[in-house]
Amino acid sequence: MAIQNTSTYSFKNIFSLNKISFENACVVNKNEQVDNYSIFWIKEGKGNYNIDFKSYSFDGSVLFFLSPGQLFSVDSEKIKEAYKLTFKRDFYCIETHDKEIACNGVLFNNIYETPFVKTSKSDEQKLEFILTSLIEEFNNKDTAQYDMLQAYLKQFIIHSVRIKKEIEPIKDDIESALFKDFSLLVAQNFRKLHSVTDYANRLGLSPKSLAKHFQKINAEKPSDFIKNRIILDAKRQLIYTNESVKQIAFNLGFEDPAYFSRFFTKAVKKSPLQFKADHINS
Repeated sequence: MAIQNTSTYSFKNIFSLNKISFENACVVNKNEQVDNYSIFWIKEGKGNYNIDFKSYSFDGSVLFFLSPGQLFSVDSEKIKEAYKLTFKRDFYCIETHDKEIACNGVLFNNIYETPFVKTSKSDEQKLEFILTSLIEEFNNKDTAQYDMLQAYLKQFIIHSVRIKKEIEPIKDDIESALFKDFSLLVAQNFRKLHSVTDYANRLGLSPKSLAKHFQKINAEKPSDFIKNRIILDAKRQLIYTNESVKQIAFNLGFEDPAYFSRFFTKAVKKSPLQFKADHINS
């Protein structure tokens, strides 16, 4: 990004806050892979971002959330001021939190949901207050600084969850809870478990019953969900590693690399090598 000036506050390379001022516009065509959990607060601006090969547009004050492994690039943006909070898993995710504010909660690791949340003036005042307190604590270097910084990050996440829930009420029906449990299981196991039966058994259901629950909330078929998660990770590895197609197939739990290539080509309409070449040359 074309950055004019940045104020950076950091704690032991595990938690940081950046206050960024941008030039009027910039374009970043190449995907960047996210290494840590990141929260961006764009106070005023508009643009078009690509996250995991999907395009999202925003206008106004927005929050958005990225998880490790995701791919991010900028088509266009016009932003006056933004903040970026970045933290490693060991700083926040190892703690026991309410399930909605955990790293597998409402904000993060929901790769098939829109990552942007609009903020109101009231929201902005609360977030600004927390960030001001964070900056003071970064400069404090006093007793229990780690705990204080973590507490302020937790406050920021709690307010972000409340903002998202107000705009997009979280359904508490059986089907929605089941979908969340299923998506979490897939995220944890897709590199070794590929069949709907594997996941249905862990959820105490038959594959047919699981599919019926998904139909009730107009979710994609469980088999498609698993397939799309595998394909997404295959794309990431093709672009951001030097692994061979054969090794990527093994990484994703395929015993037969030729079958993996057919699986990928059918889903993407390009062979793995064609996909890789197109992104390298773009």
